[in-house]
Amino acid sequence: MTADTIIAMEHVSTRFGDQIVHDDITLRVPRGQILGLVGGSGSGKTTLVREMIGLDAPTAGTVHLFGERLDLLREDALAALRGRCGVLFQGGALFSAFTVYENIAFPLQEYRAVEPDLIRDLVYMKLAQVGLEPDVASRRPAELSGGMVKRVALARALALEPELLFLDEPTSGLDPVTAQGFVHHLQGLHRELGFTAVVITHDLDLMHDLCTSLAILADHTIVAHGSPDVVAKNQHPFIEAMFSGERGRRVFGALSA
Repeated sequence: MTADTIIAMEHVSTRFGDQIVHDDITLRVPRGQILGLVGGSGSGKTTLVREMIGLDAPTAGTVHLFGERLDLLREDALAALRGRCGVLFQGGALFSAFTVYENIAFPLQEYRAVEPDLIRDLVYMKLAQVGLEPDVASRRPAELSGGMVKRVALARALALEPELLFLDEPTSGLDPVTAQGFVHHLQGLHRELGFTAVVITHDLDLMHDLCTSLAILADHTIVAHGSPDVVAKNQHPFIEAMFSGERGRRVFGALSA
């Protein structure tokens, strides 16, 4: 495994009693890549991400994060690795009783010994990074549009300058125009900050416009992994159903001809 491999999963299997979730998954995520993790409901996408970050342990196989084998680490070392990661939860998951400022400041106060004046500067810097004006800081989540909630959640995920970002359905609940704007903003941040990302998504436009590679989870394993253009041509039934429909032909038009 090279220093440029951020996540390495080797022969990972996951079982809950007699239920097989994953069966012999091997997957590598190089530095700087945006990996789209795609699969049907109940296919184990969220469980796989939790295993990548060490929140859950697979039944068999090994997971390396930043070159460290997770099952061999003490909890303090594992926590330090998680501190190099950011998470944008589906729906934003902002603290409803907190202001926008307090939401973004929360990880800085919890995980870093940062002076209050510096926290203030960092919060406003993160707001600017995600394209929000300073006056948004005093609002509460209930006062925000869906697109603004996503941007605040992204600012919070970026608060600790993560090397690795996990995004769970980042465009869900957004209208097409807002979703497209959010994806374009993510593209700019990726060019600017150079983070690696794993994105759980069903959004074909996001897969096409943002992801540098896709991993398709079906039949308890990764049935295809590669660039979006290559994966879209795969003849697995799940992939054909996803990419050969009207919207798939529109987004990946030339590939379905």
